[in-house]
Amino acid sequence: MSDIIYDYINDYIREIIPDSSGLLGQIEREAEKTDLPIISKEVARMISVLLSIKKPQKILEIGTAVGYSAILMSQYLQEGGQILTIERYDVMYNAAKENIQKAGLENTIYLIEKDAEEVLPNLEDSFDVIFLDAAKGQYNNFLPHCLRLLKEDGLLIADNVLHKGTVAKLRYDVPRRQRTIHKRMRNFLWEIIHNEDLESCILPIGDGVALCHKKTNKAELKG
Repeated sequence: MSDIIYDYINDYIREIIPDSSGLLGQIEREAEKTDLPIISKEVARMISVLLSIKKPQKILEIGTAVGYSAILMSQYLQEGGQILTIERYDVMYNAAKENIQKAGLENTIYLIEKDAEEVLPNLEDSFDVIFLDAAKGQYNNFLPHCLRLLKEDGLLIADNVLHKGTVAKLRYDVPRRQRTIHKRMRNFLWEIIHNEDLESCILPIGDGVALCHKKTNKAELKG
């Protein structure tokens, strides 16, 4: 896992974060051995703090991987809360399904095996939190759907937005094969920072996290 802050700082932060227990701990240990794509410990802790404050009723996750983050987030739902999570790769989908079943969360976490590009336009629900951790080159395509589906006062959390630090480099300092993702991710970050409906920040933890708060329409409240 490549990160964008000094290794010794990451090592220290990860050292003081206790390992998870139960199934989450098992997935973390397996990820260390096999490079399973799960969120880093510091990002997991940040999400835990945010959701502890937010206490969401409904969460949308774009990019399930093996189900680690969905299981983590389920701990902070309001009673009767739900998570809808989308995964396009069958290997990941099957692993996530198995982990969700092991956790006994089949009635809390609803897993869709499909490309998010097909699913998002057809969703009509609204969500308190959206966690975006999918194909990096598609973040800008997903953004209009996220904004439509996110409730006012909701949180959009996007992981891996600095792409191992290359996003901060000039286009011609990036290998040619990475320039498309470089351009698209820069566009995504520009959009969220300059969108008048959002308050956004970019945090240099893990491989970069974008945190966006959807503003409340005060005019409507006054009316």
